[in-house]
Amino acid sequence: MDLAFVGAVRSKPLAFVAAAGRPAVAAVGIAGLTVGFFLWYELALRGPHGAAFLDLTWVLSLVVGVAGTYGGWIAYSRYFARRARVDEKIALQYDAISWSALVLLWGVLLPPSGGLGTGRAVGIAVAAFVLAKLVVAARFNRTVRDVALTFLMTRLPMIAIAELAAMVIGQRPGVHYAASTNPMLAVWGRWDAEHYLSIAKFGYSGTEPAFFPLYPLLIRIVGAVTGSQLIAGLIISNAASFLALLYLYKLIEHEYNRHVAQRATFYVSIFPTAIFFSAVYSESLFLFLTVASFYYVRERRWVLAGAFGFLAALTRAEGVLLAAPLFIEWVIAAKEGGREFFRYWVDDVLKPLIGMALVPLGLATYTAYLWVLSGDPLRFSHVQSHWGRHFAPPWVSFANTVQKIAHAQAPQTIANEALELAFTLLMLTVLFVGMRRLRLSYVVYMALSVLIPMCTGSLMSMPRFALVLFPMFALFGLWGARPTFGNAYVAFSLPLLGLFTVLFADWYWVA
Repeated sequence: MDLAFVGAVRSKPLAFVAAAGRPAVAAVGIAGLTVGFFLWYELALRGPHGAAFLDLTWVLSLVVGVAGTYGGWIAYSRYFARRARVDEKIALQYDAISWSALVLLWGVLLPPSGGLGTGRAVGIAVAAFVLAKLVVAARFNRTVRDVALTFLMTRLPMIAIAELAAMVIGQRPGVHYAASTNPMLAVWGRWDAEHYLSIAKFGYSGTEPAFFPLYPLLIRIVGAVTGSQLIAGLIISNAASFLALLYLYKLIEHEYNRHVAQRATFYVSIFPTAIFFSAVYSESLFLFLTVASFYYVRERRWVLAGAFGFLAALTRAEGVLLAAPLFIEWVIAAKEGGREFFRYWVDDVLKPLIGMALVPLGLATYTAYLWVLSGDPLRFSHVQSHWGRHFAPPWVSFANTVQKIAHAQAPQTIANEALELAFTLLMLTVLFVGMRRLRLSYVVYMALSVLIPMCTGSLMSMPRFALVLFPMFALFGLWGARPTFGNAYVAFSLPLLGLFTVLFADWYWVA
C-alpha cells in the first residue's frame, strides 16, 4: 500500500482528489448529496414542521450525507485494499462505482408514489450498491470470484427449473396457499414459507412458535423497505446463501486447502435439498450463522463466534449446539498454549466464557419471549406434537419409519419415508467413516446435529436437516479429490436436486 497516499488522504484533500481521480470524487459527492437529500425528505414526510426547522435540517442532512458517504468510501476502500492486497488508489476508484449507484434513490420521486414506491426505489438502490461491491470484490479476490461463480452456476439453472415446473406442470390438485399473485414469485413461497411470512406480518399464533424468530424478524425489517415480505424473504435467503458459501469456503480453506474448499462449496450447492437455499426457508441463514461462528472460533475470536452462535440459536433450536464446539476449541487452545495460555486472562478466559455464554443466551431470549407471550417458555418444543414429534430414543425414529414403509398403501408415502431413512443413514455413515479426518469440534457438532432430530420419534425433514450439516460437506470436499467419488456425487445429486425442485415448485412435499 502507498503510505504516502494514506497520508495524503488524511492531511491533503487536494492530493487525495488528484490521486483518486476527479470523476470518482465527483460521483461519490453526488451520491452523498443524494443520500443527504433523502434523509431530509424522509424527515420532512414524517409530520408538519416549521420553515426554520426544515431549512436547518436541509443543510444538516446534506452535510451528514456527504460526510457519511465520503467517510464510508474511504474506510471501505482501505479495508478492501488490505483484504484484496491492491493499491488503495485502485480500491478507491473501483469502489466509487458502488457509491454512485445510490443516485438510484431518485427513483423515490417517480411513480408509483407512496410507501410502496419509496420502498422499492430504496431497495433497488441498495441492491445495486451491494451488487457493484460484489462485482468489484470478485474482480480482485479469488475467493469471492470462486464463490460467486459457484453460486450463479448452481442457483440460476435451479431457479429456471422451478419456474418452468410451476408453469408447465402446474400445482398439485387441491387448494393451496398463495404467497403472491405473481406465479413466478409464488413458487418460492411453498409449505413452511407460509408460516414465516405469517409470523413476519402478524406475529406468532397457533403452532407457529416452532419457527424461531430471527428469520421472520429480518423479513419484517427488509419487507418494510421492499414493500413485499415475499421479496424480502427471497433477498434474505439468497444473500445468506451466498454468505454461507463464502464463509464455508474460507473455513475449509483454513482447515485444508483451496481445492477442498472449491469442491465443498460446489457439493453443498448441488445437494438434493439445496432448493431451500433460495426459497423462503431459514436454511441458508442458519448455515451462514453456524459456519461463520465456526470460522471465528478457528480464528480465536471468541466473542464474535459467540455472537454468531447467539443469532444461530435465534434461527433454529439446533443453534444452541454451537456452545459445545466453542468449549472444545477453548480446551484445545488451552492445551496448545500450555502454561502461557492463562497469562492473558481477558483474551484467554473472559472472552471465551462470554462467547460460550452468548450461544445459549439466544435460546434463552426466545424462551423468555414465549413465556411473556403465552406463559409457556418451551412452547416451541411442545407444539412439535402437531407434526407427530415427541422425545424418544433415536432407534424409535428408525422403527417408526420402517413401520410406516411396511404398512403404507400410497406409493408417495413409501417414497417419502424411504428418502428420509436414506438421508439419515447417509449422515450417520459419513460421520462414522469420516470422523478421523475432522477436528473433534466438527465431529461433536455433527453428531449432536444428527442425534437431536433423531430423538423426536420421527425422521421427518432429515434430508433438509442434512443440508446445513457443513462438516459432511467438508468430508465430501476431501473425498472429491478422487474422480470416482466426484463423478458419483454429481451423478446422484444433480438429478435428485432437479426432481426435488420440480416437486417443491408443484406443491408436493419435499423434506
